[in-house]
This record gives sequence, structure tokens and C-alpha cells, in this order.
Amino acid sequence: MAEQACADTLDARQRAFCAHLRDPDVHAPPPDVAPRRMAVYRELVFNTVEGLLAANFPVIRALHDTPAWQVRVRAFLRDHVSHTPLFTEIGREFVRFLDARAEAGADDPSYLAELAHYEWSELALFLDEATLADAPPYDAQGDLADGVPVLSPLLRLLAYRHAVQRIGPDAVPDGTPERPTLIALTRDAAGEVHFLEIDALTALLIDALRHDPDCSGRDAIERVLAQLGRDEPALKAAGLAMLAELRGHGVLLGTRRR
Repeated sequence: MAEQACADTLDARQRAFCAHLRDPDVHAPPPDVAPRRMAVYRELVFNTVEGLLAANFPVIRALHDTPAWQVRVRAFLRDHVSHTPLFTEIGREFVRFLDARAEAGADDPSYLAELAHYEWSELALFLDEATLADAPPYDAQGDLADGVPVLSPLLRLLAYRHAVQRIGPDAVPDGTPERPTLIALTRDAAGEVHFLEIDALTALLIDALRHDPDCSGRDAIERVLAQLGRDEPALKAAGLAMLAELRGHGVLLGTRRR
């Protein structure tokens, strides 16, 4: 019983300690901790989280002045419950935080959650432990039309309502575009992350190659055009040119070796 009482007391003290660090304006500090020590803990926790978020989301940080940014970081600390202690996952938690705010009807800019997801996606791809060596053996100069195109294992397809890759302090959206923005995100052999804005037809072609890894480039194009009810020779030629462009941007690595 005594041990349980001690455990309950320790748990209560730890919760009170953390509650104060997360929201010092509402939760009083533990009475047995010196104010100067408590101030050090508060500053350390806030500055660590603020620094990580600023590094993970440089564009979002640039869109805020310092007071507004500190308010947003404080709201994240106060309101969001993270389920991981890993520093590398704090970006994902911030995205979840902004998504939850958007679903709750918060007055954040309409593009903010999408921009956060885009910035996090770049970092997540940079940290991804997969490599180009995870792809099946391929011929980098293979015939993309009659061969089987090999997609990069370091490819992410992203879709947003806003042109997130163009947002910055001097390019803030004043509305929602009529057409969505589609992005192919890749990482090259040197570890550099690149983005390629694509159209809906290209996204469908990539999706077709993903769902049938034994499909030739020509067959994938014909399937997409049949899906759209289109069979023009000009579109088939455009599809073949699209395959070559995707190889040039590292979305396709080449064709699978037999």
C-alpha cells in the first residue's frame, strides 16, 4: 500500500510538473521546486520545441513574426498530445496538430495544414532509410515504351488544394485555386530531395505503373487513356514523352532487367 501511495504521489507530481511546462499561464508550478529552477525547465522545453519546429518548417516560420510564431508553438505545446518521444517525429506531430485545428474550424490560413504536410514530407523523405538500391535491377537507358518502367522507391505522390511549393513570405495565397496541385517528390542518389509539379494525366500514369509493376510503359499509357475514354494518337505520343521526362527527373529509374 505504501509503495502504491508513493507511486501515485510521484505520478501526480510528474503530471503537475509537465502541465506547468506545457501551459504555465494556467497550471501553477509544483510548490517544492524553486522558481529559478522551474524557469530554466520552462525555457529549455519551449526553446527546444521551438527550434525543432523552426528547423522542420522554415517556410511556415518565415510566414510568422516572432510573437505570432511563439503563440503557435505555445499552442502546440499546450493543446497537442504527442505519442512519441522521438525528435525526428515532432514534425509529423505538428502536422497532426494543424490538421486537427483545421478539422475543428480554427481560424488558421486555409493553406497552413497543407504547407506543413508538404514541408514535413520533404524532411520525411530526406530521412527515409530506403535507398535506390531497394529498386529491382534496372537498365537506366532502357526502352520505356516496350520495357517495364521502374519507379524510384524514393517517390512520394502528393496532392493539395494550394500550390504549396510556391508559398512564401512574398507569395501568400489569397484564395483557393480552382485546380489542385499534384507533386512528385523524389530523392536522388546524393540524398537531395526534388519536387516535380505534375498534371492529373501524369499522376494517373504513375499510379498505373505502381499498381501493375509488370506493365510496360506503352500498356500503362493505353490503360490510362482507356480509363479516360480517350484514344488519340497525340495523347499516346504525349504519354511516351511524359515517361522520358519522368526518367529525367528521377521518378523513373529506367526499365527492369529481364
